[in-house]
Amino acid sequence: MASPSEHKATIIDGKAIAQTIRNEIAAEVHHLSQKFNKVPGLAVVIVGNRKDSQSYVGMKRKACAEVGIKSFDIDLQEQVSEAEVVSKVHELNANPDVHGILVQLPLPKHINEEKVLTEISIEKDVDGFHPLNIGKLAMKGREPVFLPCTPKGCIELLSRSGITIKGKKAVVVGRSNIVGLPVSLLLLKADATVTVVHSHSHDPESIIREADIIIAAAGQAMMIKGSWIKPGAAVIDVGTNAIDDPSKKSGYRLVGDVDFKEACKVAGWITPVPGGVGPMTVAMLLKNTLDGAKRVMEH
Repeated sequence: MASPSEHKATIIDGKAIAQTIRNEIAAEVHHLSQKFNKVPGLAVVIVGNRKDSQSYVGMKRKACAEVGIKSFDIDLQEQVSEAEVVSKVHELNANPDVHGILVQLPLPKHINEEKVLTEISIEKDVDGFHPLNIGKLAMKGREPVFLPCTPKGCIELLSRSGITIKGKKAVVVGRSNIVGLPVSLLLLKADATVTVVHSHSHDPESIIREADIIIAAAGQAMMIKGSWIKPGAAVIDVGTNAIDDPSKKSGYRLVGDVDFKEACKVAGWITPVPGGVGPMTVAMLLKNTLDGAKRVMEH
């Protein structure tokens, strides 16, 4: 019998799983281009020059190129009016070569995010943030046209790691529109018993300790301690937080919402940060774009 101190969680390698998915997508894109002489197209709209947004967008565009998806680059000035952004979106809605439209969030303060997202054609909403898509996700027996990429990636990590969701207790930490809320709806659709913990929850520790599956998306560095985790639980850590680290050239390192080192001693499975959920988000975006293109081409 190994002593408890030697327990090591199975690391869920999001990078490797995402690469497998990207290879599957590349093969399908190739097949479409042979059969229809067309490839899927993704328009990436970025407003202003936030460093983090620029780097995400760069990653998404590079990923498109790798699998053979054509990317349409729409770079708008920080000062652009809301009306101009909306008219750009309408133009992309009408463009038959564009099968997915992604507006990189957050938008500058003077632009109403909801207004812009609502203007994206639901058939091209590869981010899955259109209120109609979220609404359908929330209802039994309705299927959204697209699922949001990060939540979809979380579920995919669980299923490709052979982790059963049905009948399990799942706790989602955080209730953002981008991750917490939609991932809790997805878990519900997959027949888990779901609890959402947020900033007003009383005694989060005792709630989290009950969970067979933990999805951490609170945006708080190492908030979830090893002692909060039920032995054998599956932990999907969506958090990406920079903390000071003088030993690094950049002066910081990235950590999740879970204390990884401690959690490894208790959890059954865990995703690392970086290299866990991050690569999956991009892979799901490519998958959504492919699916949008197939819907158009194969009908």
